[in-house]
Amino acid sequence: MGITGRNFVEAYLSDSLATLDAFARDAAAVQNLNAMADVIGDALEAGNKVLIAGNGGSAADAQHIAGELLSRLFFDRSPLPAIALTTDTSVLTAIGNDYGYEKIFERQVLGLGRPGDIFLGISTSGKSPNVMLALDAAKARGLVTIGFTGAAGGEMAGKCDHILKAPSAKTSIIQQIHIVAAHIVCALVEERLFGAARRG
Repeated sequence: MGITGRNFVEAYLSDSLATLDAFARDAAAVQNLNAMADVIGDALEAGNKVLIAGNGGSAADAQHIAGELLSRLFFDRSPLPAIALTTDTSVLTAIGNDYGYEKIFERQVLGLGRPGDIFLGISTSGKSPNVMLALDAAKARGLVTIGFTGAAGGEMAGKCDHILKAPSAKTSIIQQIHIVAAHIVCALVEERLFGAARRG
């Protein structure tokens, strides 16, 4: 069967819902989301920042997450320092040309990262070379490392202080879980840092 018609739509939606349901029922995943929000909140309260990177759809997710932190999610409040390492075409092409594509995030982490910052690497396979090198650089530089990946985990599992494994092997479904998780983490951070002032 090709990717057309009612059968494909129903099957895809069923897969998406089943994966989200499995994620919602995973107590360890829920605990992990709270832990990620705690370390990000700690870092931001201490005056640190969040660096985020990924490829393709995960690059878009990196930018999406930075936008939620710098702008707002659920209510008006002060901006939070977050940088998507996927947006500066001059930097990306300079590093890619001079050092190779696998170095495009590593060089930015080494240049921008400071001890106590957060680096969030997103890789659905858990094996993207440029994200793996950036995680290594972040650990060496003293950043807290967070990973978003798929069920297999890949190499990422051994490189992260905190890791989220979406319960799927399908890239598109993994990406859906990643953005749901990101919204939850950003909401928890926003509430922790600004909720009391909003409630007055």
